[in-house]
Amino acid sequence: MSSRGAQSWSQRAVLAAPYLWLVVFFLVPFAIVFKLSLSQTAVAQPPYVPLLDLGAGFAGLVDFLRGLGVETYVLLFSDTLYLHAYFKSLIVALVSTAILLLIGFPMAYGMARAPRRLQPLLVMLVVLPFWTSFLIRVYAWINILQRDGLLNSALLQLRIIDTPVAWLASDTAIFIGVVYSYLPFMVLPLYARLEQLDRSLLEAAADLGTPPWKTFWLVTVPLALPGVAAGVLLSFIPIVGEFVIPDLLGGSDSQMIGQVLWVEFFANKDWPVAAAIATVLLAVLVIPILLYERAQRRALEQR
Repeated sequence: MSSRGAQSWSQRAVLAAPYLWLVVFFLVPFAIVFKLSLSQTAVAQPPYVPLLDLGAGFAGLVDFLRGLGVETYVLLFSDTLYLHAYFKSLIVALVSTAILLLIGFPMAYGMARAPRRLQPLLVMLVVLPFWTSFLIRVYAWINILQRDGLLNSALLQLRIIDTPVAWLASDTAIFIGVVYSYLPFMVLPLYARLEQLDRSLLEAAADLGTPPWKTFWLVTVPLALPGVAAGVLLSFIPIVGEFVIPDLLGGSDSQMIGQVLWVEFFANKDWPVAAAIATVLLAVLVIPILLYERAQRRALEQR
């Protein structure tokens, strides 16, 4: 084999690696979950029917396909429990992502405008929480937000409140935990984009007499939109399926879809319903990804 042919095969192998990864770790598991969502719950092990009997041949395959149905999806869209959990998750994710953007953009902008020698330190400070276990950090917020916790003690000492506030087991606690936990996912993509911003464009706008606030909205923000989109996706998608934060910091009336999925799978042993919840959740989360990809394609075509 010639060197050119060997190089061609090596390039194909490198290009095939990510597709193979997606097939093995995404498409195959998704196919299994989707098959489970079309099954029916049974008091058995495993807790669903039908089961594919390869020894029965073609007749067994036909019986297997006949046993599949969409009853779990009908239940999913007719029960207000699941619809409320989906709606709650989307609202929490949207509000949290908006708060993250409001906090993260000024932070990233300040980091990008800081002296070069300080920027690595600032990035390390943003990443520093990841050095501690996620579960430990969420548990720490329980001690901070409880009635006799640090937050109420500080507010009482400052005479901002007269009696302790019930922060814990509320939507407020969920938003605090989510914003704290996912802030680096918003800051880092924004910083990476703003740090590459051509300063000469800002200087040109200033030379033309544009006020700083107008330069920010007409030059900085449009050029930072790819970083905004990346930060929004990196935050919104995992927040929708969040389980730990609402389970530890939220109340019984604050159930998100991740909690419902956990209960159906582990507590109720209703694998088909849990699989249907996961399938619909994945379909919902694919929508913003497709919109982002479409926007990126249009931007490339306009260039």
